[in-house]
Amino acid sequence: METNESALVLHSGGQDSTTCLFWALKNFKEVRTLCITYGQRHAHEVEVAQKIAKNAGVSFQVLDASIISLLSDNSLTNHGLIMDQEKPENSYPNTFVPGRNLFFLTFAAVIARSHGIKNIVTGVSQADYSGYPDCRDTFIRSANVTLNLAMDEQFIIHTPLMWLSKAETWALADELGVFDIVRNDTLTCYNGVIAGGCGHCPACKLRNDGLKEYLNRQRL
Repeated sequence: METNESALVLHSGGQDSTTCLFWALKNFKEVRTLCITYGQRHAHEVEVAQKIAKNAGVSFQVLDASIISLLSDNSLTNHGLIMDQEKPENSYPNTFVPGRNLFFLTFAAVIARSHGIKNIVTGVSQADYSGYPDCRDTFIRSANVTLNLAMDEQFIIHTPLMWLSKAETWALADELGVFDIVRNDTLTCYNGVIAGGCGHCPACKLRNDGLKEYLNRQRL
């Protein structure tokens, strides 16, 4: 990979996007971050993302896309809905925000274009995607082609975590030398609790189960 290129990282302040931020810092000369608010119940993640970006010495931008919260009923933007703890059979969990990653990538591409950036980094994972269809590799590839056609550009969407389990994502953070930052300073929890989180929401379960698996491997 060319190290003299620049990249825009979609950064929410969570485990995955923070790991991707430091992956990008290793692979690109210049890195910018974009954090998107969309009426999410865990909006405290924006402050967390800003602090992490500042400590990493990278540019930080917030985009208000709260219109997303008006387009569908889901438990991440409707605080009155009880959050699904498990994926329902033959359906998606109600933490799924329809179109979210498509909106995010579109906004990121427009902003990247304004800065002359061709590389967009996002922390989606098909291996541990909680049933969300917009985390699949086929979606990312399709979105990449569509954005290039829509803007007559040659964007490359990078997904460093696409085929990694949560345990492997923890391993990558460790390899990048930011294990403690990711463990103690990020916010993955859907209920807005930093680090280990609330412990019972779907995001916490994935994160904490992956951490436990990784630490157990280290002890072997």
